[in-house]
Amino acid sequence: MKRLQELNKRTAPKSVMPEKIIQFGEGNFLRAFVDWIVWKMNQRTDFNGSVVVVQPIERGMVDWLNGQDCLYHVNLQGRENGEAVNTLERIDVISRALNPYTQFWAYQALADQPEIRFVISNTTEAGIAFDPSCKLSDAPASSYPGKLVQLLYRRYQTFEGDPTKGLIIMPCELIFLNGHHLKECIYQYIELWKDDFGADYEGFKEWFTKYCYVCATLVDRIVPGFPRKEIAEIQQKISYKDNLVVQAEIFHLWVIEKAENMTCEELRAEFPAEKAGLHVLIAESEKPYHERKVTLLNGPHTVLSPVAYLSGVDIVRDACNHEVIGKYIHKVQFEELMETLNLPMDELKKFAGDVLERFNNPFVDHQVTSIMLNSFPKFCARDLPGVKTYLERKGVLPQGLVLGLAAIITYYKGGVRADGAEIVPNDAQEIMDLLKTLWATGDTQQVTDGVLSATDIWGEDLHGVPGLAELVKKDLDLIQEKGMLEAVKSIL
Repeated sequence: MKRLQELNKRTAPKSVMPEKIIQFGEGNFLRAFVDWIVWKMNQRTDFNGSVVVVQPIERGMVDWLNGQDCLYHVNLQGRENGEAVNTLERIDVISRALNPYTQFWAYQALADQPEIRFVISNTTEAGIAFDPSCKLSDAPASSYPGKLVQLLYRRYQTFEGDPTKGLIIMPCELIFLNGHHLKECIYQYIELWKDDFGADYEGFKEWFTKYCYVCATLVDRIVPGFPRKEIAEIQQKISYKDNLVVQAEIFHLWVIEKAENMTCEELRAEFPAEKAGLHVLIAESEKPYHERKVTLLNGPHTVLSPVAYLSGVDIVRDACNHEVIGKYIHKVQFEELMETLNLPMDELKKFAGDVLERFNNPFVDHQVTSIMLNSFPKFCARDLPGVKTYLERKGVLPQGLVLGLAAIITYYKGGVRADGAEIVPNDAQEIMDLLKTLWATGDTQQVTDGVLSATDIWGEDLHGVPGLAELVKKDLDLIQEKGMLEAVKSIL
């Protein structure tokens, strides 16, 4: 084994570029997604910008980052154009990392830097929240939106309301319309601290409204994080003692909905990720892409899992390559769910093909049972809209999706598989109790009626969907009599 070097700017080259981005969050996702994207933009365009990381909570990883001069490697794995990919790249785009709880003066001073233009965040789904206990005088405010308003107000004061010094704010938290929620929180803080702003209140509010741009975004990349099992092998390959290696899938997608007070062309000119050939879409609306992801990625996941498991297949990749289950997945995705969306068909086919490559990742043993937690609420959010839209457009029910629902119902019966593996469903206790009671009757008609009429699950009585009860019962009977695999074969 070769001797490893420490990783820092004395042992590895590090670019020096103007600080253009403030990033709230230092975790694996942002480093493997946003910072990797900015690094690629610097390589392929004239963006020429670096990232200042701000730790959003009191305890975090900024000391680790600074200990390596903010250098680290990203290990991308997966399939691309049918080929297995396993790359290692050293990312040098982060200039420095700050803890605002111990370096509040340095955090506030970021507002005074004229070249700062972007704020990007991933503070978890709970991070975009209004906390009325925050004060403008806090050092810092406890909430992320509170910290952001402190920064924005300092910038407004420093540059005396200069229209060119507004910021483009792009949250990456995993909630639909994240930018809309963040903007609402910002306005709540502006009102809460109205008296503190005094004579600046109206001017600051107008400056934020007109010259700051809050964009909703959709992010998509699976990031397993630190590769504990392979770290020794990776460090030997790179010859560095890198304790911040982050592993991620090769696929990436970032949809950025332009703010209402700017155009897509203006945002593309300032953030040239599309020009860099990256899967970054700057769009009028995030909504159709959110629907596409939920429908063509999460939707097939939800139904393939119980169908595969009850057929004796445990890994998502193996399900994709199975002679029968693979065809079922293709049917659900390309023949059913795709028909319910409104984006151009060639765009949908490309995305669906990328999803299948992701499912077929040779480096990840994705257990189907890990997807089946809370399957009923997932089916309600991800697949039920497709069932209804397909019926509305085609005049018949989508057989694959309905069989998926029957498979979920069967999975919640519990018991053991044909190979002796125990079936252990996991959901809210009231759903578990309901299915246990229904299956205790031994009557698939009662099971069907009880599940479809459970308004607590669906928000409605699904007997109102024409033909659904009859088809679910038929599928349940077929699974009970001939097994899951034969039931799948019957619809292919």
